[in-house]
Amino acid sequence: MNLLKLNTLALSVFVLCATTAIAQDKNLSTLQRMGNTSTNMVIPSVPQEGKNADAIRANLKKVKLPDGFKIDLYAVVPDARYMAVAPSTNMLFVGTRKTTVWAVTNRNNGDSATEVKQFAPSIKFSNPNGVCFTKDGFLIVAESNRILHFPAAEYFYEGPDVAVDLVVPEGKLIPPEEQSFNHTGRVCKVANDGKIYVTMGQPYNVQPKDKVALFEELGIGGVLRFNGLDGSGRTVYSKGMRNPAGISIGPKGDIWTTDNQTDGLGDDIPPGELNKLTKAGEHFGYPYWNGHFKVAGSAAAPDLKDMKEPAGAIFPQVEFPAHQAQLGLTHYTGSAFPKKYQGGLFVASHGSWNRSTPSGYLINFVPIKADGNAGPSEVFADGFLDKTTGRALARPVDVATLPDGSILVSDDYAGALYRISYKND
Repeated sequence: MNLLKLNTLALSVFVLCATTAIAQDKNLSTLQRMGNTSTNMVIPSVPQEGKNADAIRANLKKVKLPDGFKIDLYAVVPDARYMAVAPSTNMLFVGTRKTTVWAVTNRNNGDSATEVKQFAPSIKFSNPNGVCFTKDGFLIVAESNRILHFPAAEYFYEGPDVAVDLVVPEGKLIPPEEQSFNHTGRVCKVANDGKIYVTMGQPYNVQPKDKVALFEELGIGGVLRFNGLDGSGRTVYSKGMRNPAGISIGPKGDIWTTDNQTDGLGDDIPPGELNKLTKAGEHFGYPYWNGHFKVAGSAAAPDLKDMKEPAGAIFPQVEFPAHQAQLGLTHYTGSAFPKKYQGGLFVASHGSWNRSTPSGYLINFVPIKADGNAGPSEVFADGFLDKTTGRALARPVDVATLPDGSILVSDDYAGALYRISYKND
């Protein structure tokens, strides 16, 4: 292909992408004023039965759980990441790291979903990884550099056009020049007072020396807090994290995050973290500390050898084995599971990618003691990794509690949601 043809092709692609972006921006403006777009009214559903579903069910037979528990396929949901269970209807919304948010409906109140289809296809999402609900039913979608909210999403999701407004406009969550493809899957939760908490991974393995102060000022590598749906009162609530990939707020208002560890330092260091956030302004040590391992000056961060230890750095409540990549977590608020699990945390381990022997691919349980701190972690669900072949059967991302007291686990590898239930025989 000659240079002229290459330039023509590149120009055509650019014009197509720019035209699509303009059209999608126009759609958002139209929806904000409650107008109609020209999006196709027919939204295809994701097939829930067939060879793929059968193969997923066969893989689930290898998962090991405590006595009395069982795991089943709840829904086929491509690229399933973080979940938001609707407060009023028997449905939930599922984010992805691509361009789709899924609406998952259980119309017959059974043990599995009856319909999975795209939510708000008239909107062009960009890495809508994080989804969460306010207590009065507003769905929030956190993208890499924008936050949207949808009033009454669980009631008005059947068509392509939905009511929508902005919490944070595009390019205003972080400066566009700091935007990256790496560690930018945001996760959100809403506290009982209506404040919105959003996790903010920093894009490097270890941020370079000239980015440390900037990232702390912006809240990159920490947790941001907003007053509510208007996006006001932006506060850097917590800092000193690497990639806080999950957040849960308990019924007593206690806030917990996971944090993924530094790569490239060997199989067994540093640890993954479970952190407890108690007030605004706390520093969790990174990039000086990762758990109790000193990253500054190590082989992963030689330019930080003269970095001063952050004053009052808070160490993790739990240190997980290295490189298991703990992501989503949830407080168990149901009553269907035995008492030992009630009020504790279920934590999803996505599994290692840079370890000589794969590790993780499981669900941990962490009890919360009477004093509000974490007890020792234990493996709750294992077997998502085939130990014989070393191949992943699933990669757990998030955990959510359903109204009936069962829990859901999302899996972005097989593209599915799994329901774990308990029956005392």
